[in-house]
Amino acid sequence: MLGVLGGMGPLATVDFLAKLVAADVADTDQRHMPFVVRSVPQIPDRSRAIITGGESPLPALRQGMRALAEMGATVVAIPCNTAHHWADALSGPDLPPILHIVDAVADRLAEILPGGAPIAVLSTEGTRAARVYENRLDPRWPILDTVPAEAAAVAHGIALVKAGRIEAARAIFTDAVTAQRGRGAAAVVLACTEIPAAMPPGDGIVDATQALAERCVRWYRESFAGFAPAEPQAAYRAAS
Repeated sequence: MLGVLGGMGPLATVDFLAKLVAADVADTDQRHMPFVVRSVPQIPDRSRAIITGGESPLPALRQGMRALAEMGATVVAIPCNTAHHWADALSGPDLPPILHIVDAVADRLAEILPGGAPIAVLSTEGTRAARVYENRLDPRWPILDTVPAEAAAVAHGIALVKAGRIEAARAIFTDAVTAQRGRGAAAVVLACTEIPAAMPPGDGIVDATQALAERCVRWYRESFAGFAPAEPQAAYRAAS
């Protein structure tokens, strides 16, 4: 069973769950994927821990992983890009494996840019500083360097989403996507799960939340008898 380690933030978790259910196209309730959710927003700030050495979220993340295992989870999705900095530290015989969000994004990039091309990654400062994408993504998709002013604007937009100011954030993210395309990005990855909550889908936009939801559905259908493997493009269209 899938476990969802959420709360980072709460709106991003709800956005992920909506996309998860929408991607899991089924004709009856009983054929939908079972999952359990732990949404605890009190996990210490991930970016602050990386950038300034603030309180580490690792103990709280491990506690959440153990709680999900006790609820029956055999694999875990974490709808927070920055939290994946601790993915390796969250592996062990007592914890379920993690479906990594960067691998899910790579699945989507392989569909739209199979030959490779430069991309932009819009993310938190912590995700950039920890090189979450740079350390794991296939080099055929080189990531454009970050312009400090643009990064600051994205950070402000993320803070607006966390504060519930969705419309103001949407304008910032729209400008950021346009700027990245102008710099030569063949695709723009929305690599903070707050961003897709404010930014609608579009051509050349890779929603990491959506990609992770699709990866979870594929895991379920490919792992259990009686379910054909999910067709990624059909699932993506159904959820868009």
